[in-house]
Amino acid sequence: MARRNSVSLVRDVGVDPRFQSETIQKFINVIMWRGKKNVARKIMYESMDMLLKKTSGDTVKALEMFNKAIEQVKPVVEVKGRRVGGSVYQVPIEVAPNRGRALALRWLIAAAVARSDKTMGIRLGYELIEAAEGRGNAVKKKLDMHKMAESNRAFSHFSW
Repeated sequence: MARRNSVSLVRDVGVDPRFQSETIQKFINVIMWRGKKNVARKIMYESMDMLLKKTSGDTVKALEMFNKAIEQVKPVVEVKGRRVGGSVYQVPIEVAPNRGRALALRWLIAAAVARSDKTMGIRLGYELIEAAEGRGNAVKKKLDMHKMAESNRAFSHFSW
């Protein structure tokens, strides 16, 4: 596939059966490991049950909390290495919306894996709650990336 041309066709992932949300279905697909989608669904729905308990059973508020968590983790800028004259500079660039969502989902899962609760569903639920409140390791990862981009702002003229 060509490096410079963008992909013209974006696959439709559909919606999940319980919440009718495309974002939750995408999150289930990212959680999925070795094709075990039912296990990924159980993990996701266990974490969404925690959000439902936190919002006293209101499905709409739980989905808002889930979306807010993803928005809190989604990066705006990132750094990419550019080789100029034998040196590699960390150049800050803006993040496309699809890439930002993909990074946010990956960071949430990685932060949940690093936690020390009993099951993955509970870990992910706590991480989503903390991310919605602006805390947690996934939000810290985003802030670290933004700090790195800010400190390398002097090299932004290398982004071509």
